[in-house]
Amino acid sequence: MTEIRHIVFDIGKVLIHYDPDLPFSRLIPDIEDRRWFFENVCTHDWNIEQDRGRTWDEAERLLIALHPDHAENIRNFRRHWHEMVPHAYEDSVALMLELLDAGHDVTMLTNFAADTFVEARRKFPFLDRPRGVTVSGEVGLIKPDRGIYDLHAASFDLDPAATIFIDDSQRNVDGAKAAGWQAVLFRNAKALEEDLERFGIRP
Repeated sequence: MTEIRHIVFDIGKVLIHYDPDLPFSRLIPDIEDRRWFFENVCTHDWNIEQDRGRTWDEAERLLIALHPDHAENIRNFRRHWHEMVPHAYEDSVALMLELLDAGHDVTMLTNFAADTFVEARRKFPFLDRPRGVTVSGEVGLIKPDRGIYDLHAASFDLDPAATIFIDDSQRNVDGAKAAGWQAVLFRNAKALEEDLERFGIRP
């Protein structure tokens, strides 16, 4: 096994919590109505296009044209985004910071809209600690597309075979492996510490 020299963290659901239900449980109290809204209006596929670089203005305009009766809650998705990321996972963050303090090379690769990532950086200053980050909304590529892994490796001079990627999505883990990286599925900080130790990485 190639010695791991580079550690790459995903952000959402690895370092910070993300849950659209948090504001929408108040905005759409009925569980079935809320489920319908996320399955038919502000869907995952709609939201991921902002991660790919589409502006919120365009996203809202397109969706309101299709669902004019839901215009207010469509706008509420971006308006209340800050409530969807209420806290960091302190144990995961502590592990990342320990790795940095021990001298490991740490970067981040995330599917994130460009403007909400600016907001997240203000809210969570530890996001400035790693050597750098590739934000999908800034580069117009998203995981698990091969291009974003290759771009990240080129941008930060990473040897793919000597790189380990940590993500909560199996599709994104598989995408990293297809790009020649090592990768592990994030479950919790304790499991991640054990996964890293299997690769010979200790804080």
